[in-house]
Amino acid sequence: MKVILTEDVKSLGKKGDLVEVSDGYARNFILARKKGLEATAANLNNLKLKKANDEKVAQEQLEAAKAFAAELKTMEVKLALKKGEGGKTFGSITSKEIALAAEEQLSVKLDKKKIVLKDPIKTEGIFNVSVKLHPQVSGELKVCVTEE
Repeated sequence: MKVILTEDVKSLGKKGDLVEVSDGYARNFILARKKGLEATAANLNNLKLKKANDEKVAQEQLEAAKAFAAELKTMEVKLALKKGEGGKTFGSITSKEIALAAEEQLSVKLDKKKIVLKDPIKTEGIFNVSVKLHPQVSGELKVCVTEE
């Protein structure tokens, strides 16, 4: 019997896959636990339409991420770092502070987990910080650090 999976089933397939299983397994496990649907013409057509819609949405999200990455290159965030005697800094600038500053200064909502810093910023200067916007797209944000 052919079955369309509505959720991932271990050692059988992923959600949306069309799989061939024995009649008993389909009736007693997959259909009984609502892990799949029988592969009728209507269900196959619905699956095809859903996959086409998902691809369209994914493409739109990719295009939006690329456009936002181009816009992000022109933006700059200014942050201040406290310094003591002898030029020694107190603390550092983290991705959380960058995200908060971007929201306040630029009205841009960035997730602190998506901001990629190899090490926290502990010196003055201008830094290009990478921001993951999409699994395939990352942008650059300019961070200007000055002495407070």
